[in-house]
Amino acid sequence: MQYRPFGTLDYHVSALGFGCMRLPTVDGKIDEAQAIRMLHYAIDHGVNYLDTGYPYHRGESEPLVGRALQGGYRDRVWLATKLLCRSISEPADFDRMLNEQLERLQTERLDVYLLHGLNRQRWEMVRDMGVLRWLDGVRASGRVGAVGFSFHDAFPVFKEIVDAYDWKVCQIQYNYLNEEFQAGTKGLRYAASKGLAVVVMEPLLGGKLASAPDAVQALWDAAPVRRTPAEWGLQWVWNHPEVSVVLSGMSTMAQVQENVESAGRSGAGVLTSEELGIVERARDTYNALSAAPCTACGYCMPCPNGVDIPRTFTTLNNGVMFGAMDDARQRYNHRLPDQPPRILASSCVQCRQCEAECPQSIPISEWMPYAHAVLGEGQPFDRNACPK
Repeated sequence: MQYRPFGTLDYHVSALGFGCMRLPTVDGKIDEAQAIRMLHYAIDHGVNYLDTGYPYHRGESEPLVGRALQGGYRDRVWLATKLLCRSISEPADFDRMLNEQLERLQTERLDVYLLHGLNRQRWEMVRDMGVLRWLDGVRASGRVGAVGFSFHDAFPVFKEIVDAYDWKVCQIQYNYLNEEFQAGTKGLRYAASKGLAVVVMEPLLGGKLASAPDAVQALWDAAPVRRTPAEWGLQWVWNHPEVSVVLSGMSTMAQVQENVESAGRSGAGVLTSEELGIVERARDTYNALSAAPCTACGYCMPCPNGVDIPRTFTTLNNGVMFGAMDDARQRYNHRLPDQPPRILASSCVQCRQCEAECPQSIPISEWMPYAHAVLGEGQPFDRNACPK
């Protein structure tokens, strides 16, 4: 196993972290025996960072991790979980949730505690409830070590949050298709320049980059170094010196074994310029397979009618690129029980305000009705029918 600095903290973390959101299941429940075997194998082979969250596996991930860390395993890892901000309705909920999580995880202290899934709305909500003062208190009490946040929004919001507090850790989505998505490369470098440990989630885009369409697989097959698509994706992230740990949500023992071996070959600057060029060609090939030339820069936002234009394009493009339209439609239509209905692309009134700001000159007012027809109404995707 290779180890990397964890921001400014006096600790080195394994290059590979175990994300406990996609543990093996049987009939919708965690396969406890197999999940514990996988966690123990990872720890026994050098993984020392475990990441879980309150809602993972419908609330069963934290208790499972707590049971897995008995028998001396707890002392061998840094344990991270998250305050579920969307379930906070009053300041008293901060303590209530943390105390419940400590009990579920069978520990008196969390090594890393993150505010979960911050975007502008959630950040402003918990900030105004006094979460920063509360974090000061739980750090002083010893119940929590390093504090940070996980993030899903645009770079300006990320920068605002980074600058708002003495964070030690941030967790961002990052992979070779997402250099300009959400925090992106700018966010990675900015956080690292501020001394934060950067934890990367979705290095394989929810597993989509673990396999490859024929055109991309041909690039991997012709490369001078043989790697699986998954290892190409992971090594690309590990190649960045600003990255502290890369989380993988592993569902099988084979994935654990492969990723542990891959982590042992990892390092900042390990990929040659030729290999980086191959990854760039893979990215270009994926993008050529996408539906719309959107880079998710966000210049089109805000939409006066509330449509999340970049998210709509990203959802459609992922469905098309990876042949996963059912998943894309589910993501497009899904909302959490405690959230208001999502404003869908059908709410576009073709005002064209966004088009004046789009660097790619995309006819967004024509794309939104088409995207809704495909994602919201189930119309088959037809590349020839796409707006030009």
